[in-house]
Amino acid sequence: MILEILNTIDKLRKKWSSLYKNLKIEEKKKKIKELEQKMSSASFWKDIKSTSKITEEFKSLKKDVEDMEKIGEKLKGLEELASLNDSSLEKELEEELKRIERRLNEIELSFLFFEEFDNSNAIVEINAGAGGTEACDWVSMLFRMYFRWAEDKKFRIKVLDELKGEEAGIKNITFLVEGKFAYGLLKSEKGVHRLVRISPFDANRRRHTSFASVSIIPEIGEEEVKINPADLKIETFRASGHGGQHVNRTDSAVRITHLPTRVVVSCQNERSQYQNRQTALRILKAKLYALEKEKKRERMEKICGEKKKIEWGNQIRSYILHPYLLVKDHRTQFETSSAYEVLDGKIDDFIYHFLRQNIKND
Repeated sequence: MILEILNTIDKLRKKWSSLYKNLKIEEKKKKIKELEQKMSSASFWKDIKSTSKITEEFKSLKKDVEDMEKIGEKLKGLEELASLNDSSLEKELEEELKRIERRLNEIELSFLFFEEFDNSNAIVEINAGAGGTEACDWVSMLFRMYFRWAEDKKFRIKVLDELKGEEAGIKNITFLVEGKFAYGLLKSEKGVHRLVRISPFDANRRRHTSFASVSIIPEIGEEEVKINPADLKIETFRASGHGGQHVNRTDSAVRITHLPTRVVVSCQNERSQYQNRQTALRILKAKLYALEKEKKRERMEKICGEKKKIEWGNQIRSYILHPYLLVKDHRTQFETSSAYEVLDGKIDDFIYHFLRQNIKND
């Protein structure tokens, strides 16, 4: 048992060391000294606005440094206690290590999710690509994967729009994932997902490759985007999805086209036309915000002369079920042979590898 405790301490120390480096604690210590000198100046307190900003920064930096140093000292003390090889201390050590692990996880989340809207709900859209019925089945598999992942996280999934495949599966589906940091976590899934397997729809049992694109955008506040009603073309049609017994009897489904950008959204799974319209407007606003943000990024890349990384079809991940089992992320190079576990929603390793890589690249 003591050996297990020492191994846990070693694992947590490595995690602490990685966080210490990523949070730039040494740089923050230097910054604290600079601010202390500035705050000790007699003229510092004259400008109230500037004073408030600097003192807030000082408190934030101090907290980051103190939190990490305190955890480092605790780990050192626990290692010394564990080295005594006293079995009566095992329970106390285990409980303290669990507390430290929870705190390290909280700190890790605080620096992984630093971008705007990271704590927002996520609107996810999956579209079938090349592969016909195979691709539609692949979309349904991906939807199930995200559904199971969200279920494990105690997040809520709400299907907003769905178009079934002609023979099987789903041609495209849009759904909302509600939960803390839903967008911050799922933004790593944006891109093309590729599946290689023996086709269950092929009588000759040949190997097929299917593609599906996943789009992730944050659900944004009403005030973030203003839309001119004259720019909208709103159509209603007979819904074919869920929403109650009346759903197939009335034109409750809504399709909205934003004429200047030609962005089209539709919603049919709410219970009334009004609800579908309001939900479609929410999705439209989120899409227009994401579109404007992408245009700004492209303009900056053009001005700065930066070149985008060119990847085949923007493919981010391959799921191979034949002739061997492998799921590989082409951005982080992280891979696992537990392909069926991944398809059952175990995608956290892929998500966190991507988020940590983003931190290093910044």
